[in-house]
Amino acid sequence: MTVYLYRLCYNYLAVLGALRGIVSRILIKHNLSRSLYGDVPLSIEFMFEKDVDLKKLSNYKIGGKADYFASVGATEELIEVIKEAKEKNLDIFILGGGTNVLIGDDGFRGLVIKPNFLSLTNDGDELKVGAGVTIKDLLNFCIDNSLSGLEWAGGLPGTVGGAIFGNAGAFGGEMKDNVAKVVSVNVDEGEPKVLERNNEECKFGYRDSVFKKLAQTGKREIITEIEFDLELGEKREIETKIQEKIDYRQAKQPLEYPNIGSMFKNVKWDTLPEEVQARFLEKKKNDPFPVLPVAVLIDAAGLKGSKEGGAQVSEKHPNFIVNVDSASSADVKALVDKVQNKIKAEFGVELDREVIFL
Repeated sequence: MTVYLYRLCYNYLAVLGALRGIVSRILIKHNLSRSLYGDVPLSIEFMFEKDVDLKKLSNYKIGGKADYFASVGATEELIEVIKEAKEKNLDIFILGGGTNVLIGDDGFRGLVIKPNFLSLTNDGDELKVGAGVTIKDLLNFCIDNSLSGLEWAGGLPGTVGGAIFGNAGAFGGEMKDNVAKVVSVNVDEGEPKVLERNNEECKFGYRDSVFKKLAQTGKREIITEIEFDLELGEKREIETKIQEKIDYRQAKQPLEYPNIGSMFKNVKWDTLPEEVQARFLEKKKNDPFPVLPVAVLIDAAGLKGSKEGGAQVSEKHPNFIVNVDSASSADVKALVDKVQNKIKAEFGVELDREVIFL
């Protein structure tokens, strides 16, 4: 009778997207995520939302619909969702804060999983953070608890999990600088299970990590929790430094338009042709090693303000391609190609994208 009541509640509440995750966690906790009739999985219509407009989840305000969608905030629930997707042969895409991904106009034919792990606790200078926590909320927590080490991230968009995946960095700092441990769940290889890595095992590099490398080879993992080693500092000083970075971004970046941050990686100085090094020597900077800001090359190529459809190379910061007039994914891709081709032809430099194309 108890099982029947749980199933009945699940069927009614699953209609309400906001309560779907809560119901799933209850069923999984009590081993009721399978039907009464043997080992037959619950219908995916009850486990996942259908035909979800990804444009609303994108900072770019671009993209089509996903066939299925699941916002997941518990490890047990995540494992069950992955299992169900595999049983149904659904392709999986992992969506963080939507601040570093261009979603295609046709959307995604499969299941989009949004990690929504929102725990945020500290024991002195040790901080544990759920992957779905925004950078903004993380920094506010650091201010409230006088935790120093992440001030450089002031104004950084997106979630902590996404920042770890791409080893986000700015102003000479990177996520790797304070990471002690990362917890994840494997998606593609074998049965999903919980994995833990220390800093060295995360193999952080310039806008790179083991998680990004694995994703590129079809062995994806979903980051669920990050543990940071920070330092106790002076609250007002921490807040001031964070606000300085926020003010800088607001002044220098086109945040008034929908965007997904820097489109291309800065170019490592030692990979540049000698004539390019000589021409732009005064523009060289450390981030955290010697690079030439790609915005310098885009500006020098006369590409500021270039447009394709509703997409435009920002005149404020040319490494941003902004959505100025209901741009499509096709508009952005055409403009990216235009920039890459022009920089290659004029300077002999191949630009690497920092953002993900779905």
